[in-house]
Amino acid sequence: MHPLMVHFPIGLLCVAIVLELIDWKRKSEGLREAIKLLTRIGAISAVLAVIFGLLLASQEESSGTSLKIHQWAGIATMTLSVLAALSLSFNNRKAFRSILFITVCGVSFTGHYGAMLTHGDDYLSSVLPFSEPAKTKGAEEPQFALISNTGALSPQQIQQLNVEVRTILAHNCYSCHSETKTKGELRLDSKDAIMKGGEDGLVVVPNHPDKSEIIRRITLQQGDKEAMPTKGKRLTEKEIRILKFWIEKGAVWPDGKEKSIYRVAALEPRTPAIPAASGDIVLLVDRFVNAYFQKNKIGWKPVVDDRTYMRRVYLDIIGLLPAPEKVDAFIADTRPDKREVLARELLNRNDDYAQHWMSFWNDALRNDYSGTGYITGGRFDITKWLYTSLEENKPYNWFVKELISPTKESAGFIKGIKWRGTINSSQRTEMQAAQNVSQVLLGLNLKCASCHDSFISDWKLADSYAFANIFADTLLEINRCDKPTGKIAATKILFPELGEISVNKSTEKRLRQLADLLVQPKDGRLYRTAVNRIWAQLLGRGIVEPVDMMDNIPWSEDLLDWLASDFVTNGYDMKKLIYTIVTSRAYQLPSSTIKEPGDMMSENYKFTGMVRRRLTAEQFTDAISSAFNPMYADSAVVFKLLPEKFKTKLPFARAGFVKNDPFLTSLGRPNRETVSTSRTSQANLLQALELTNGSKFTETLRRGAKEWKVKYPNADSLVTELYKRALGRNPIPKEMDVARKILGPKPSEEGIQDLVWALAMGPEFQLIY
Repeated sequence: MHPLMVHFPIGLLCVAIVLELIDWKRKSEGLREAIKLLTRIGAISAVLAVIFGLLLASQEESSGTSLKIHQWAGIATMTLSVLAALSLSFNNRKAFRSILFITVCGVSFTGHYGAMLTHGDDYLSSVLPFSEPAKTKGAEEPQFALISNTGALSPQQIQQLNVEVRTILAHNCYSCHSETKTKGELRLDSKDAIMKGGEDGLVVVPNHPDKSEIIRRITLQQGDKEAMPTKGKRLTEKEIRILKFWIEKGAVWPDGKEKSIYRVAALEPRTPAIPAASGDIVLLVDRFVNAYFQKNKIGWKPVVDDRTYMRRVYLDIIGLLPAPEKVDAFIADTRPDKREVLARELLNRNDDYAQHWMSFWNDALRNDYSGTGYITGGRFDITKWLYTSLEENKPYNWFVKELISPTKESAGFIKGIKWRGTINSSQRTEMQAAQNVSQVLLGLNLKCASCHDSFISDWKLADSYAFANIFADTLLEINRCDKPTGKIAATKILFPELGEISVNKSTEKRLRQLADLLVQPKDGRLYRTAVNRIWAQLLGRGIVEPVDMMDNIPWSEDLLDWLASDFVTNGYDMKKLIYTIVTSRAYQLPSSTIKEPGDMMSENYKFTGMVRRRLTAEQFTDAISSAFNPMYADSAVVFKLLPEKFKTKLPFARAGFVKNDPFLTSLGRPNRETVSTSRTSQANLLQALELTNGSKFTETLRRGAKEWKVKYPNADSLVTELYKRALGRNPIPKEMDVARKILGPKPSEEGIQDLVWALAMGPEFQLIY
């Protein structure tokens, strides 16, 4: 009915405007009556078109920007057509012509977006003589690596192939052939359903893609009434080849449950056997790394020098540069355990430690000092609680308990953000709590499964809502893609092996029960996730990557499991975990570089030492403040609610406590409206523009240059002091010569600014080696 009601008024209104143009000079009474009749019928048809269109959208469960534009353009066109009919009734010919012209334009605009919905975004370009046939699009995409395999597939290859196949089916076929909508009695969302076929018979014949109906349908020419998918773009050549290859291999599917398609890491903890010591490889972390090196034929490199280690461990533990006199003393120290002593000293600087690690946890727990929700009371900060927890080195199990079963000061994490206006069902506060707890604490992604069954894991929509119910005051109705299903979700934990949640208890008691279940020592996933995050923070890449996908294969499963086991054994002590890592020989290896950002996530990644990384926004800012001039000198910019006894003892405000601004944003500090568990280490254009033209950095250099000019009127003494503060060393002769040329015979403010800028832009300052 919708196409019928749409196409009818299109023709009538277009004819009406043509007749009106003809009648412009002829003034024919007969034409005017015809125009009046056509306009009225067109207006009535436009109203019916909108009504049937809205009904169609609700039945099809459609969504998206194009649909919204089509809907509102249709409503606007309907309104204009009614106004045109009314203006004609009141004999206002001038207004009628203007409105009718706009109405016909609206019909064309609305029809364009309607055609995009029905025939795809390329419905116009695809039929032009010079257009590339849709079937060949994507033919130049890189081919799936397994397609060239002519032999039997290993279990890992079968798993990889099935992930590819299931992803193709999910993105192209589930909208019509799944549990929620089953056309032709055909479902493609499980092994049994695929092999069963539909009302027309089998769609997959193992080992015979040429006899499989699914292959015939997806390879038909565009426009054929039997071609699949019927909506949207056709499958690419790569996707078709993968499906053919899958069927050639017998439409293989992993044995056992459907969940085995995706790797699921073990929940329970494991304490692996500790490899034997070998020569000077005696620390337990290094023994596991040594076993990994032997397996992968990687040799140990000499550890970094004292200056490099000191700068590295200072920045990693307290986020500050070491003072020049501290560097000199450390280098002169002859004690064999001086690195262990240094690590303990830094970890005992509780205030500095907490001020640095606040930024890491603020990102992860989406805690900030300003932004969405704070003005309207729809969001609460946890700054006092978080800072105190870090300063006191609260055991991690209690840290987690107080986040899930919160005190008043720690409740902001699971309360989430109460967004203003209408929101998607997946962003209600209970769903935010389920998503954030699962991501931060358990290293799994429920965001996809908060709208529909996940395409990238086996988590279902019902799982997300059941977990969200633990945080809810009333039972939640499941919404699929923001459409109510009429089903009320159950209430249960994601991993039933940990225990059951009492449904009849109050929300407060359910949260206490959930906290107790999650922090049990038998929840190996909780503690593996934590130690993996800390390893990634200190060495630039997790043992598992990405750190939010803990079902991925670690580069050393034994090392990960042992670190988690040792973490629990040592009383969930975060500082002991950091000490264990930074005193290991593995941490002290020379840093390595990653050529491409994608290499960090590669399955072929090989650990050889710390990944060289750029200073974070806060580290860079504090480095400038300590080495040259405070960037945030006014203590008023520090977050006011911080307890007085924990205020910074430095002559400048630590960047971790400053409200976000364009400078910090450009250097990578997130807005923290959502969980952020990693920051990119790649330089970008925004950062380059801010550091070259930004007012904040320029003003800091200008203020500092005035003071340095007075304090160090001699160029050589100025350069030497600046190098010591910024890089922890004296300038070499070549560097001194260049600096003298920049400063001139008598240092000027402009010359000092240029020299500091050049130092700050250099890799030795910006990177952690």
